[in-house]
Amino acid sequence: MLGTLTQAAAARRILDEVDNRTDALIGVLTDWSAINSGSRNLYGLLRMEKAIVAHAATLGAEVSYVDLPDTEMVESNGRVANVPNGRAIRLIKRGTANRRVLLTGHTDTVFPENSAFQKAEFLSETHLNGPGVADMKGGILVMLSALEAFEKSPYANQLGWEVLLSPDEETGSLASAGLLAERARTAHIGLTYEPALADGTLAGERKGNGNYTLVVEGRAAHAGRDFDKGRNAVVALASLIGEFADLTGGRPGITVNPAVITGGTATNVVPDHAQCRINVRLARPEDAEWLEDRFDEILGLWNAREGYRVHLHGGINRPPKILTPANLALMELIRDCGADLGFEVRYVPTGGCCEGNNLAAAGLPNVDTLGVRGGNIHSADEYMLTDSLPERIRLSALILMAIADGRLDGYIERGAGG
Repeated sequence: MLGTLTQAAAARRILDEVDNRTDALIGVLTDWSAINSGSRNLYGLLRMEKAIVAHAATLGAEVSYVDLPDTEMVESNGRVANVPNGRAIRLIKRGTANRRVLLTGHTDTVFPENSAFQKAEFLSETHLNGPGVADMKGGILVMLSALEAFEKSPYANQLGWEVLLSPDEETGSLASAGLLAERARTAHIGLTYEPALADGTLAGERKGNGNYTLVVEGRAAHAGRDFDKGRNAVVALASLIGEFADLTGGRPGITVNPAVITGGTATNVVPDHAQCRINVRLARPEDAEWLEDRFDEILGLWNAREGYRVHLHGGINRPPKILTPANLALMELIRDCGADLGFEVRYVPTGGCCEGNNLAAAGLPNVDTLGVRGGNIHSADEYMLTDSLPERIRLSALILMAIADGRLDGYIERGAGG
């Protein structure tokens, strides 16, 4: 790939310069990791936003912000509350170019404001441990650094790009889903910066994801004096959980995972409330309708019982990511770019979900694990392999140059969104 670019010598020179900034970039990442930007920590997310925008100032992009809507959350008492989500960041340059790339990522982490895990430190010369170093403050740094290298290249004016960073990916992108779909429809190619696996493997096809809260309302009564007058919501929920879990495998790849249960008040009271938070995964888009129909059947039978009311909140928030011909062509281009840089790019299907699902659902071919190599994400053992920072910057910079040089024009000519 590199040797066949029309400006190969200039491209090689720019890629060779990336290593010169590695130490400084690790310093930036260490500072970013010390900013707690857990989902819905609005103050921390605002601090993270300011740090990113300041770092990106050299790109000369147009900067704007999009306030996201509140989303609903079912509280432990069954009441539905509105939850604020902050705002998304948009950086745009040459937005009307004939070739347009959308680069996405998220500023939030899974670590709440009161987490004990608040700073980065080296576990060894090659392992940096810290909140968000891999997922995905390291990825954002790869993205912005690759754009900086690309903007120095002779290909810069041949490609328009937009960076979209959301503050709610770790909670399912519920508030940013509409914005992701809108911006996906204006682009030709999507690049997302979730971390790669430690060995460099990237995600290919992805399952879809849904999150639900199953709420059961029964009838309270004294557990000794009036037991027969009560309707035990906890017992009903236990039966319902079994019925929902039995849907696992009803179609290939479907899993239903009841995960968090609450209910009841005191042992001498027949409980009138219980609920369970449930995650589902599905392999094909049409599985969603099948699953929803089965849920409706179960709820209908329970709501026909005297003394019970059953509600199901939530839905499928990320459809499955299916690989289209355009997506396969992008994956092959990235494989060729990796080979030119001296490493093999492999892809594996995964049950995990990310913004790549949202982009694919909007028709945008994308690869969504272009961030740093690392592991143990979503835990206090999260780490990034430091040598992957320059490696992945070079990879993304070369991908951008190849797209700008026309290597995917056969798909881009079909229109925005693939």
